[in-house]
Amino acid sequence: MKNTREISLSEAIKEAYIEELRRDESVYLLGISIQAGTFPHTTGLIEEFGADRIVDTPLAETGMVGCAMGSAQEGLRPVLDFMYAGFSYYCGSEVFLQASQYHFLHGSQHPMPMVMVGACGVGRRVANEHATLPYGALIHHPGIKVCMPSTPYDAKGLMKAAIRDNNPVFFLWHVGLMMQKGHVPTDDYVIPLGLADVKREGSDLTILASGLQVHHSLQVAEKLAGEISIEVVDARSFEPFDRDTLLKSIEKTSRLIIVDEDFERGGFAAEVTAQMMEHGYDLLDAPVKRVCHPHIPVPGGYMEAYTMPTPDRIEAAVRDICR
Repeated sequence: MKNTREISLSEAIKEAYIEELRRDESVYLLGISIQAGTFPHTTGLIEEFGADRIVDTPLAETGMVGCAMGSAQEGLRPVLDFMYAGFSYYCGSEVFLQASQYHFLHGSQHPMPMVMVGACGVGRRVANEHATLPYGALIHHPGIKVCMPSTPYDAKGLMKAAIRDNNPVFFLWHVGLMMQKGHVPTDDYVIPLGLADVKREGSDLTILASGLQVHHSLQVAEKLAGEISIEVVDARSFEPFDRDTLLKSIEKTSRLIIVDEDFERGGFAAEVTAQMMEHGYDLLDAPVKRVCHPHIPVPGGYMEAYTMPTPDRIEAAVRDICR
């Protein structure tokens, strides 16, 4: 890949912010402690762009979303950082019913170009409010786009696409990948929302995953290479969801495992399973299998290792479906 260098996922998000802030004066950031840079993807932005475009907010999620919505209605492009995505539940009405559906309900005549950003996922032993992944709840409500990268390349491209979109977009990033490094082009590029990516080709089995679980799935695929050929598909976008890429994959492999760090019941994995049964039943030689978080709160401390999807759990599912 030409004109690239290795940077971390958090650095890739920060680059997307800087380039879009420079490109479009209507873009600004707001959130809790973003001037101080609690996470590295906002460190130092205040020095270049000032307090008018890097706006610290009170610890008041409902007011934060209201501010973002109002400014979006007036022609700005706010990027609202919740710090942790689970905090979005405190302003559920504003996120799920107001911001998400505004552009939709107004027949695309009144844009709502706002991005909501939040860290999520297990790995730091921070328990339910901080670790919970809300995309299962988000995709249940029409009008909002939802994405999560697994690599720095995807992080930058998806963030730039989200900022330029006229719909509300929820951009999730996994805390376990904060310092994950990868090659990122220096040139401007976007990754369209709603486009999955085949991270590894295979012929015996498809694994659909996202975020940290893409890397866990790739570990299993590498370990079992020569015994079972695994194709790993990175969803990247939960809404819109790239069903066609997944159907094309299972047409080749005839088996599907969905690895989803969210709760098993009523989650993204359940929705995709239903879609595959409706649209890909004749392509499958075995029932779709899910590897998810059980239907209990995300535990704190060392206990999270016993509930989260792990390479061992993924491998066991692979051997079971291919037995």
